[in-house]
Amino acid sequence: MTKRSIFHPAGHRLVYASANRYGDPVKIPLPATLTLYAECASGDIRALAAKPGDALTAGQLLLAPDENVPALVAPAAGKLLAVEDFAGDFGRSCTAFRMAADAEGPQDDTFARRAEKPSLEVLKRFLSGIPGAPPLDLFGDAARGRIDTLVVCGVDSDLLVVTNQYVMANRAADIKRGVEILRQATGVDQIVGVVLRDRIQGFGHLGMELRAVEPRHPAAMPAKIMHDVFGRTVPAGSECRDVGAAFFKAEAVAAIGRAFDSGRPPASKLMTLIDKRGRGCLVEAVLGTPLKVIFEALDIEIHDRDRIIIGGPMTGSAVYSEDFPVQTDTDAVMVQDGADVPLYSSYPCINCGECVRICPARIPVNMLVRFLEAAQYETAAAEYDLYACMECGLCSYVCTARIPIFQYIRLAKHELEHMQSLEAAHG
Repeated sequence: MTKRSIFHPAGHRLVYASANRYGDPVKIPLPATLTLYAECASGDIRALAAKPGDALTAGQLLLAPDENVPALVAPAAGKLLAVEDFAGDFGRSCTAFRMAADAEGPQDDTFARRAEKPSLEVLKRFLSGIPGAPPLDLFGDAARGRIDTLVVCGVDSDLLVVTNQYVMANRAADIKRGVEILRQATGVDQIVGVVLRDRIQGFGHLGMELRAVEPRHPAAMPAKIMHDVFGRTVPAGSECRDVGAAFFKAEAVAAIGRAFDSGRPPASKLMTLIDKRGRGCLVEAVLGTPLKVIFEALDIEIHDRDRIIIGGPMTGSAVYSEDFPVQTDTDAVMVQDGADVPLYSSYPCINCGECVRICPARIPVNMLVRFLEAAQYETAAAEYDLYACMECGLCSYVCTARIPIFQYIRLAKHELEHMQSLEAAHG
C-alpha cells in the first residue's frame, strides 16, 4: 500500500459556489450575552485575566496566550458572568467564558498602544483569537520547522461556502495591510494568494503573488493546493506546515490589517448561512453570538429533528443546540430540514467501488472502511492509508450503502491520536 498522497482527478461535477450570487452581509445586532470558548480545561488555564463578576472593556484580554491556547479577547464591553468547563466534539476539553454584552461600554486601549510597532509577539498576544483563527502558533518555534510560504486562501474548501471569497473581493485594503504586517512580523517573504481560476482577474493590487485553483471540490483543500499549486506533496500523516507552508484564511489576514489600522482587535465574524432550502446568504455577527439569535434575525425556525451543521455539506459537523456560539473558525452554518436529512446505515460495504473511483488520494476506501467499522484503527493506518485521507467527504457523498465513511475516518484519527498521547504520557 502507498504511504503518501497521490492525487488524481476525481470524476464528478461538484463545483464551488460563487460569491457573486450573494449580496452584502446581514449584520446581526449584539445579543445580550456572548459565549467564548478556549480550547483547554479550566484547570489548565495559567493566565486567567478576569474572573466572574468583573467588568470588561471591549478588546480586553480574558486569557493570555501560551503554547497550547490562543489569546481570548472580550469582543464587547460588559460583565463576565461565568467561567466553566465545556465538552467539545471528540472529547475536547474547553473552557466557556459567558459574558453580558454592552454595546455602549468602554474600549480597552492596550492593543492600540502596542500596535504602533507590529511584531510577532504582538500578533500572538492579541490577535491569535480573532475572526479567521490565524495559525500564528506556527511561527517563532524552531521545533515546528521553518515556514517559507504563507498561503492566503481566498476560496473556501467546502461547497456552498463563500466567506473567504467575499472577503478577498471586498476587503482589499485590509488584506493588503495584513499581508504587509505578516511579512514584517513573520519574516516570510513568499506570500501567495489563492483564488478560484475564474476569479483571478482583479486581485493584482493586494501585495502578494496570486495562484489559481480549479472550481471543483476538493481543489481548495490545503493538501490539494500544496500538490496542485506548489508541487509539494504532503506526506501521509503530515500537515502542510511540515512541508513549509502556513495557511491563512483571507478573513484572518483582513482582520489583522484592520486591527492595526483601527487599534482594535476585530470582533465581528463573517459567515455563510445556508438555509433549509439550500439558499445561501452572508451574515456578520459578533464572536460568541448564539446561533439562535442569527436564526431569529433571519426568520429560520428550528424544529425537532432539524440538523444544525457548522461548516459546509461535505465536511461540516453537527451541533445539538441553538445556543452554540459563533467561534473564530465558524465560516459557515447550515440548517437541514429534518425531513431532508439523509439516512445513514449500518449495512456492510457492497463493494461497488464508487468511493475508490472518486477518492483524490487513491485510498482503497472499500477496504479501509471494513477495518474502521471494526475499530481496528492501527491496521487501517498501517495497511490501508488512513493518514493519506485529507477528509474531503467525497467517499461518504457517493457511498451506495450510505455508510458514514467520513465520520469513521475522523473518529479513527482521533482515537489513534488519543492512544498515542496516552502512550507518551506513560512512557
